[in-house]
Amino acid sequence: MGYGNLTEFILLGLFHNEDVKAICTVLFMLCYLAILCGNLVVLLTIKGSQLSEQPMYFFLSYLSFMDVCFTSTVAPKFIIDLLVQCNTISYNGCIAQMFYAHFFGATEIFILVVMAYDRYVAICRPLYYMITMSRQVCYILVIGSVFGAFIHSLVHVLVIIRLPFCGTNEIDHYFCDIFPLLKLACADTRLLVIVIITTTGVMSILTFVALVISYIIILSILRTRSSEGRRKALSTCGSHITVVFMFFLPLIFTYVPMGDSVGDDKVFALFYTMIAPMFNPLIYTLRNTDMKNAMRKVWCQDRLLEGK
Repeated sequence: MGYGNLTEFILLGLFHNEDVKAICTVLFMLCYLAILCGNLVVLLTIKGSQLSEQPMYFFLSYLSFMDVCFTSTVAPKFIIDLLVQCNTISYNGCIAQMFYAHFFGATEIFILVVMAYDRYVAICRPLYYMITMSRQVCYILVIGSVFGAFIHSLVHVLVIIRLPFCGTNEIDHYFCDIFPLLKLACADTRLLVIVIITTTGVMSILTFVALVISYIIILSILRTRSSEGRRKALSTCGSHITVVFMFFLPLIFTYVPMGDSVGDDKVFALFYTMIAPMFNPLIYTLRNTDMKNAMRKVWCQDRLLEGK
Protein backbone atom coordinates (compact mmCIF):
# COMPACT_ATOMS: atom_id res chain seq x y z
CA MET A 1 0.00 0.00 0.00
CA GLY A 2 1.11 3.57 -0.72
CA TYR A 3 1.68 6.18 1.92
CA GLY A 4 -1.30 7.69 3.77
CA ASN A 5 -4.27 6.15 5.53
CA LEU A 6 -6.63 5.51 2.60
CA THR A 7 -7.62 1.86 2.22
CA GLU A 8 -10.37 2.34 -0.38
CA PHE A 9 -11.63 4.76 -3.02
CA ILE A 10 -15.10 5.81 -4.11
CA LEU A 11 -15.72 5.83 -7.87
CA LEU A 12 -18.14 8.68 -8.68
CA GLY A 13 -19.00 7.10 -12.04
CA LEU A 14 -20.27 8.69 -15.22
CA PHE A 15 -23.65 10.02 -14.14
CA HIS A 16 -25.33 11.32 -10.99
CA ASN A 17 -28.95 11.29 -12.22
CA GLU A 18 -30.72 8.11 -11.00
CA ASP A 19 -32.99 7.83 -14.08
CA VAL A 20 -30.00 8.11 -16.38
CA LYS A 21 -28.17 5.47 -14.31
CA ALA A 22 -31.07 3.00 -14.70
CA ILE A 23 -31.13 3.42 -18.49
CA CYS A 24 -27.34 3.23 -18.76
CA THR A 25 -27.19 0.04 -16.66
CA VAL A 26 -29.27 -1.81 -19.27
CA LEU A 27 -27.39 -0.12 -22.11
CA PHE A 28 -23.91 -0.99 -20.80
CA MET A 29 -24.96 -4.57 -19.99
CA LEU A 30 -26.08 -5.02 -23.60
CA CYS A 31 -22.85 -3.39 -24.83
CA TYR A 32 -20.72 -5.73 -22.69
CA LEU A 33 -22.64 -8.79 -23.89
CA ALA A 34 -22.21 -7.59 -27.49
CA ILE A 35 -18.44 -7.20 -26.90
CA LEU A 36 -18.16 -10.71 -25.44
CA CYS A 37 -20.30 -12.37 -28.12
CA GLY A 38 -18.88 -10.42 -31.08
CA ASN A 39 -15.23 -11.00 -30.20
CA LEU A 40 -15.91 -14.64 -29.30
CA VAL A 41 -17.46 -15.17 -32.74
CA VAL A 42 -14.36 -13.62 -34.38
CA LEU A 43 -12.02 -15.77 -32.26
CA LEU A 44 -13.87 -19.03 -32.93
CA THR A 45 -14.25 -18.24 -36.63
CA ILE A 46 -10.51 -17.68 -37.04
CA LYS A 47 -9.57 -20.72 -34.93
CA GLY A 48 -12.10 -22.95 -36.71
CA SER A 49 -11.06 -21.99 -40.24
CA GLN A 50 -7.97 -21.76 -42.40
CA LEU A 51 -7.75 -18.04 -41.65
CA SER A 52 -5.68 -18.85 -38.56
CA GLU A 53 -2.79 -19.74 -40.91
CA GLN A 54 -2.67 -16.17 -42.24
CA PRO A 55 -0.65 -13.65 -40.17
CA MET A 56 -3.29 -10.90 -40.43
CA TYR A 57 -5.99 -13.09 -38.86
CA PHE A 58 -3.51 -14.50 -36.36
CA PHE A 59 -3.06 -10.94 -35.07
CA LEU A 60 -6.78 -10.22 -35.35
CA SER A 61 -7.54 -13.14 -33.02
CA TYR A 62 -5.18 -11.64 -30.41
CA LEU A 63 -6.74 -8.20 -30.93
CA SER A 64 -10.20 -9.68 -30.25
CA PHE A 65 -8.88 -11.40 -27.13
CA MET A 66 -7.35 -8.13 -25.91
CA ASP A 67 -10.65 -6.33 -26.56
CA VAL A 68 -12.44 -8.78 -24.24
CA CYS A 69 -9.73 -8.56 -21.56
CA PHE A 70 -9.46 -4.76 -21.75
CA THR A 71 -13.21 -4.18 -21.43
CA SER A 72 -13.52 -6.85 -18.71
CA THR A 73 -11.15 -4.91 -16.44
CA VAL A 74 -13.60 -1.99 -16.45
CA ALA A 75 -17.14 -2.97 -17.52
CA PRO A 76 -18.16 -5.61 -14.90
CA LYS A 77 -17.21 -3.37 -11.95
CA PHE A 78 -18.86 -0.36 -13.62
CA ILE A 79 -22.12 -2.26 -14.28
CA ILE A 80 -22.21 -3.72 -10.74
CA ASP A 81 -21.70 -0.22 -9.30
CA LEU A 82 -24.69 1.02 -11.31
CA LEU A 83 -26.83 -1.97 -10.25
CA VAL A 84 -26.18 -2.17 -6.50
CA GLN A 85 -25.03 1.41 -5.85
CA CYS A 86 -21.83 0.08 -4.28
CA ASN A 87 -19.15 2.19 -5.90
CA THR A 88 -16.23 1.56 -3.55
CA ILE A 89 -12.99 -0.12 -4.57
CA SER A 90 -10.09 -1.13 -2.35
CA TYR A 91 -6.68 0.50 -2.73
CA ASN A 92 -5.16 -2.74 -4.02
CA GLY A 93 -8.15 -3.35 -6.28
CA CYS A 94 -7.77 0.15 -7.73
CA ILE A 95 -4.07 -0.34 -8.44
CA ALA A 96 -4.79 -3.74 -10.01
CA GLN A 97 -7.54 -2.30 -12.22
CA MET A 98 -5.28 0.49 -13.41
CA PHE A 99 -2.46 -1.96 -14.14
CA TYR A 100 -4.61 -4.38 -16.17
CA ALA A 101 -6.46 -1.61 -18.02
CA HIS A 102 -3.14 -0.11 -19.16
CA PHE A 103 -1.63 -3.54 -19.81
CA PHE A 104 -4.41 -4.81 -22.09
CA GLY A 105 -4.93 -1.37 -23.65
CA ALA A 106 -1.22 -0.95 -24.47
CA THR A 107 -1.03 -4.51 -25.82
CA GLU A 108 -3.91 -3.63 -28.13
CA ILE A 109 -2.07 -0.52 -29.34
CA PHE A 110 1.09 -2.51 -30.11
CA ILE A 111 -0.93 -5.22 -31.92
CA LEU A 112 -2.59 -2.53 -34.06
CA VAL A 113 0.91 -1.32 -34.98
CA VAL A 114 1.97 -4.89 -35.80
CA MET A 115 -1.15 -5.32 -37.97
CA ALA A 116 -0.25 -2.15 -39.88
CA TYR A 117 3.26 -3.52 -40.45
CA ASP A 118 1.74 -6.82 -41.61
CA ARG A 119 -0.42 -4.98 -44.21
CA TYR A 120 2.59 -2.92 -45.32
CA VAL A 121 4.67 -6.05 -45.99
CA ALA A 122 1.75 -7.86 -47.65
CA ILE A 123 1.01 -5.01 -50.07
CA CYS A 124 4.40 -3.35 -50.57
CA ARG A 125 6.64 -6.44 -50.48
CA PRO A 126 4.36 -9.37 -51.41
CA LEU A 127 7.18 -11.64 -52.65
CA TYR A 128 8.85 -11.58 -49.21
CA TYR A 129 5.61 -11.70 -47.21
CA MET A 130 5.60 -15.34 -46.08
CA ILE A 131 9.31 -15.18 -45.15
CA THR A 132 9.07 -11.83 -43.34
CA MET A 133 5.83 -12.71 -41.53
CA SER A 134 6.58 -16.34 -40.65
CA ARG A 135 4.73 -17.88 -37.71
CA GLN A 136 7.84 -17.56 -35.55
CA VAL A 137 8.06 -13.82 -36.34
CA CYS A 138 4.34 -13.46 -35.55
CA TYR A 139 4.82 -15.01 -32.11
CA ILE A 140 7.85 -12.78 -31.44
CA LEU A 141 5.84 -9.67 -32.39
CA VAL A 142 2.95 -10.68 -30.07
CA ILE A 143 5.34 -11.47 -27.19
CA GLY A 144 7.11 -8.14 -27.80
CA SER A 145 3.74 -6.35 -27.66
CA VAL A 146 2.89 -8.02 -24.35
CA PHE A 147 6.31 -7.23 -22.87
CA GLY A 148 6.15 -3.59 -23.96
CA ALA A 149 2.66 -3.26 -22.46
CA PHE A 150 3.84 -4.84 -19.20
CA ILE A 151 6.67 -2.30 -18.84
CA HIS A 152 4.28 0.56 -19.65
CA SER A 153 1.75 -0.59 -17.02
CA LEU A 154 4.41 -1.28 -14.40
CA VAL A 155 5.76 2.28 -14.72
CA HIS A 156 2.25 3.67 -14.05
CA VAL A 157 1.84 1.47 -10.97
CA LEU A 158 5.27 2.46 -9.60
CA VAL A 159 4.33 6.13 -10.01
CA ILE A 160 1.08 5.73 -8.03
CA ILE A 161 2.21 3.45 -5.19
CA ARG A 162 4.92 5.93 -4.17
CA LEU A 163 2.39 8.76 -3.70
CA PRO A 164 0.67 9.60 -0.38
CA PHE A 165 -3.16 9.57 -0.31
CA CYS A 166 -4.42 11.29 2.82
CA GLY A 167 -7.28 13.58 1.70
CA THR A 168 -10.50 12.84 -0.16
CA ASN A 169 -10.95 9.33 -1.56
CA GLU A 170 -13.49 10.22 -4.29
CA ILE A 171 -12.30 9.41 -7.82
CA ASP A 172 -14.18 11.42 -10.44
CA HIS A 173 -14.23 8.55 -12.92
CA TYR A 174 -15.88 5.16 -13.48
CA PHE A 175 -12.60 3.24 -13.18
CA CYS A 176 -9.15 3.77 -11.68
CA ASP A 177 -6.87 5.62 -14.06
CA ILE A 178 -3.64 7.53 -13.68
CA PHE A 179 -4.86 11.15 -13.97
CA PRO A 180 -7.81 10.89 -11.53
CA LEU A 181 -5.50 9.21 -8.99
CA LEU A 182 -2.81 11.87 -9.41
CA LYS A 183 -5.46 14.50 -8.55
CA LEU A 184 -6.07 12.81 -5.16
CA ALA A 185 -2.43 12.58 -4.11
CA CYS A 186 -1.24 14.69 -1.15
CA ALA A 187 1.80 15.85 -3.09
CA ASP A 188 2.82 18.11 -5.93
CA THR A 189 2.16 15.94 -9.00
CA ARG A 190 2.58 18.58 -11.73
CA LEU A 191 5.88 17.10 -12.89
CA LEU A 192 4.38 13.58 -12.92
CA VAL A 193 1.42 14.81 -15.00
CA ILE A 194 3.87 16.27 -17.54
CA VAL A 195 5.82 12.97 -17.57
CA ILE A 196 2.63 10.93 -18.16
CA ILE A 197 1.51 13.29 -20.93
CA THR A 198 4.98 13.13 -22.49
CA THR A 199 5.13 9.33 -22.38
CA THR A 200 1.55 8.08 -22.85
CA GLY A 201 0.09 11.10 -24.66
CA VAL A 202 2.94 11.83 -27.04
CA MET A 203 3.49 8.10 -27.63
CA SER A 204 -0.19 7.79 -28.63
CA ILE A 205 0.09 10.75 -31.02
CA LEU A 206 3.33 9.50 -32.61
CA THR A 207 1.93 5.96 -32.98
CA PHE A 208 -1.28 7.32 -34.51
CA VAL A 209 0.64 9.55 -36.96
CA ALA A 210 2.96 6.66 -37.90
CA LEU A 211 -0.05 4.40 -38.54
CA VAL A 212 -1.78 7.04 -40.67
CA ILE A 213 1.40 7.64 -42.71
CA SER A 214 1.89 3.88 -43.23
CA TYR A 215 -1.67 3.51 -44.52
CA ILE A 216 -1.25 6.55 -46.81
CA ILE A 217 1.83 4.83 -48.30
CA ILE A 218 -0.11 1.57 -48.66
CA LEU A 219 -3.08 3.30 -50.33
CA SER A 220 -0.78 5.17 -52.74
CA ILE A 221 0.83 1.86 -53.77
CA LEU A 222 -2.60 0.28 -54.26
CA ARG A 223 -3.32 2.75 -57.06
CA THR A 224 -0.99 0.76 -59.32
CA ARG A 225 -2.67 -2.60 -58.61
CA SER A 226 -5.44 -4.35 -60.53
CA SER A 227 -9.03 -3.49 -59.60
CA GLU A 228 -9.60 -6.90 -57.96
CA GLY A 229 -6.39 -6.77 -55.92
CA ARG A 230 -7.10 -3.17 -54.99
CA ARG A 231 -10.63 -4.01 -53.82
CA LYS A 232 -9.49 -6.90 -51.61
CA ALA A 233 -6.62 -4.91 -50.08
CA LEU A 234 -8.88 -1.90 -49.46
CA SER A 235 -11.41 -4.08 -47.61
CA THR A 236 -8.78 -5.16 -45.07
CA CYS A 237 -6.96 -1.82 -44.87
CA GLY A 238 -10.26 0.03 -44.54
CA SER A 239 -11.11 -2.08 -41.49
CA HIS A 240 -7.74 -1.36 -39.86
CA ILE A 241 -7.94 2.39 -40.54
CA THR A 242 -11.46 2.60 -39.06
CA VAL A 243 -10.40 0.76 -35.88
CA VAL A 244 -7.25 2.88 -35.53
CA PHE A 245 -9.27 6.12 -35.69
CA MET A 246 -11.94 4.84 -33.26
CA PHE A 247 -9.35 3.72 -30.71
CA PHE A 248 -6.63 6.38 -30.95
CA LEU A 249 -8.55 9.65 -31.22
CA PRO A 250 -10.38 9.31 -27.85
CA LEU A 251 -7.14 7.99 -26.31
CA ILE A 252 -5.21 11.06 -27.49
CA PHE A 253 -7.90 13.44 -26.19
CA THR A 254 -7.70 11.68 -22.81
CA TYR A 255 -3.93 11.68 -22.29
CA VAL A 256 -2.75 14.79 -24.10
CA PRO A 257 -4.64 17.50 -22.09
CA MET A 258 -3.23 18.58 -18.73
CA GLY A 259 -5.75 16.43 -16.85
CA ASP A 260 -8.03 19.33 -15.86
CA SER A 261 -11.08 18.23 -17.87
CA VAL A 262 -11.84 14.93 -16.12
CA GLY A 263 -15.52 15.10 -17.08
CA ASP A 264 -14.53 15.02 -20.77
CA ASP A 265 -11.92 12.35 -20.05
CA LYS A 266 -14.66 10.03 -18.78
CA VAL A 267 -16.63 10.39 -22.02
CA PHE A 268 -13.52 9.87 -24.17
CA ALA A 269 -12.55 6.84 -22.07
CA LEU A 270 -15.98 5.34 -22.77
CA PHE A 271 -15.08 5.24 -26.46
CA TYR A 272 -11.91 3.16 -26.11
CA THR A 273 -13.10 0.96 -23.21
CA MET A 274 -16.63 0.11 -24.45
CA ILE A 275 -17.63 1.53 -27.84
CA ALA A 276 -14.53 0.67 -29.94
CA PRO A 277 -14.32 -2.97 -28.64
CA MET A 278 -18.04 -3.37 -29.42
CA PHE A 279 -17.71 -2.17 -33.02
CA ASN A 280 -14.40 -3.90 -33.81
CA PRO A 281 -15.97 -7.33 -34.58
CA LEU A 282 -18.56 -5.66 -36.85
CA ILE A 283 -15.91 -3.63 -38.67
CA TYR A 284 -13.69 -6.67 -39.26
CA THR A 285 -16.56 -8.91 -40.43
CA LEU A 286 -18.87 -6.63 -42.42
CA ARG A 287 -16.01 -5.07 -44.40
CA ASN A 288 -14.04 -8.28 -44.91
CA THR A 289 -15.01 -10.89 -47.53
CA ASP A 290 -12.64 -13.56 -46.15
CA MET A 291 -14.16 -13.26 -42.66
CA LYS A 292 -17.72 -13.41 -44.00
CA ASN A 293 -16.93 -16.54 -46.04
CA ALA A 294 -15.17 -18.16 -43.06
CA MET A 295 -18.13 -17.39 -40.79
CA ARG A 296 -20.54 -19.02 -43.24
CA LYS A 297 -18.36 -22.14 -43.42
CA VAL A 298 -17.73 -22.44 -39.67
CA TRP A 299 -21.17 -21.55 -38.29
CA CYS A 300 -23.37 -22.92 -41.11
CA GLN A 301 -21.37 -26.16 -41.10
CA ASP A 302 -21.93 -26.49 -37.34
CA ARG A 303 -25.68 -26.08 -37.85
CA LEU A 304 -25.72 -28.66 -40.60
CA LEU A 305 -23.88 -31.14 -38.38
CA GLU A 306 -26.36 -30.50 -35.57
CA GLY A 307 -29.27 -31.09 -37.93
CA LYS A 308 -27.97 -34.54 -39.00
